[in-house]
Amino acid sequence: MSAAGRSRLQRLLGGWSANLGQLVLGVTQQLALVPIILHYCSSDVLAAWLALYAASNLVLVADFGLQPRAINRFLALKSSADGNGRSAQFFFSLRRVYLVLTAVLVAVTVAGSFVLRPSDVLGFRSIGDFDAAFVIVTVGMLLILPSNVASALYRSHGLYGRVVWMQSAAMLVSQLAQVAAIVFTGRLTMIALTFVVPLVLAAAYLLLVDARALFPFLAKPRTQARWSWRWSAGQFRRAFPFAIAGSTEIALQSLPVLMVSAIVADRVAVAQWGLTRIVSGLVRVLCVQASLPVAAELGHDHAVGATEALRRLYARGSVLVTLLASAVVSGLLAFWPDFFALWTRGAIPYDPLLTWTLLVGAALVAPAMLALNYGYYSDRGTLLARTKGLQLACFMVLSLLLTPWLGPLGMALALVATDLLVQFGLLASTVIAETLQRPLRHVLFLAALIVVVTVAGWALGAAIRAALPLEGFARFIVECIIWLGIAGLAASPLASRRLRARLTEFIPG
Repeated sequence: MSAAGRSRLQRLLGGWSANLGQLVLGVTQQLALVPIILHYCSSDVLAAWLALYAASNLVLVADFGLQPRAINRFLALKSSADGNGRSAQFFFSLRRVYLVLTAVLVAVTVAGSFVLRPSDVLGFRSIGDFDAAFVIVTVGMLLILPSNVASALYRSHGLYGRVVWMQSAAMLVSQLAQVAAIVFTGRLTMIALTFVVPLVLAAAYLLLVDARALFPFLAKPRTQARWSWRWSAGQFRRAFPFAIAGSTEIALQSLPVLMVSAIVADRVAVAQWGLTRIVSGLVRVLCVQASLPVAAELGHDHAVGATEALRRLYARGSVLVTLLASAVVSGLLAFWPDFFALWTRGAIPYDPLLTWTLLVGAALVAPAMLALNYGYYSDRGTLLARTKGLQLACFMVLSLLLTPWLGPLGMALALVATDLLVQFGLLASTVIAETLQRPLRHVLFLAALIVVVTVAGWALGAAIRAALPLEGFARFIVECIIWLGIAGLAASPLASRRLRARLTEFIPG
């Protein structure tokens, strides 16, 4: 391989390894804490914490698209005259915008919590400290926003893995602290504090210390530009398309949990929905984490005009993301009932139709995740805004129509339908058509891959479950080991470089 090839491979592997660590921590954050909360607290506290966690993710909408705007701007400045100097000037100017924005949003959040009590809006009046915990979580997540400008600088300079590892370290400390808060206090406010404080400290270190140490041009003394309202407004105007797309994606992850909490009166059904939504959300996060390093490389190829390399990498990356999602979903469909019973200790009933709807939908929309992330790195703000805005509008209409009638299942149907019709049908199909020479053949290839892998994995799991006489935790562990062993044997021929090269020739590009 050439030096450039090794560099790309190293960046991809570094990004994937960092994302894998972050994904594992995301799984423990959403899965491991559930039985601990149920053991030391109650199902009402669990439902309240799931709503708070959803609200913390929804706060990320407050970035208003400034981070994708910054990534594209830093990419453009790298090849300009005095790229380092202009990058430093843009960094400090945008950081000032972030600081002012954060101060305003914190003040509005605190004042708004006194006018509209979150416990009244979300239906948690029985949880005495819910309002305080809500303010702690939302304000804490808002304080992380200024570090987005540093994260954008890292991503545009091929240091994607470094910022992810730092965030993962903070997540690990946060999770250990949350466990201690649950065990020793059981109070929602303490759980909220231990959740956000490590994340805020890591964000401050990234912005104020690590960025200056890693990029010497940030540490050089230079004349600071005066505050310009016109320039600041211009950044929001250019970021607006990304804001629509990003806020829609975040809203579709977190808003359904809050909407079900507000619409559905049965708190057990709310907890059931939140727990089932977690597993489909993890599949979606897996797709995002697998596609982000690829999207960063695609953005570089797009910027320099390397059309052939871009086409080849996009086709292979799309297959990789689809294969990962299909394999994971096939195993989850087979073994999720056993895990759900152990996970909740039977306190929350299992809903097979809800689970199948969300998981199958997550597998079908997997190829669109690479198209979405590539759109951010190729400055397709208009396309992203148009399609994601339409998706949010369609989701709101369908969810408000179906949820009062079907409960959580109606919300699941609204999510899956808008994903398939808009995110895949419009966004992904447009990006694929613009990028590949044979887009229709590529989509058909991905569809066949999803069907074959998902059905084969689920059928294998169903056969293993039917054959095992064990019960409880031992049954779950043994069936997972057997499934992984057989799946590993089936995939072992892919260890041959020659076979992989021959298989990639069949991928329509």
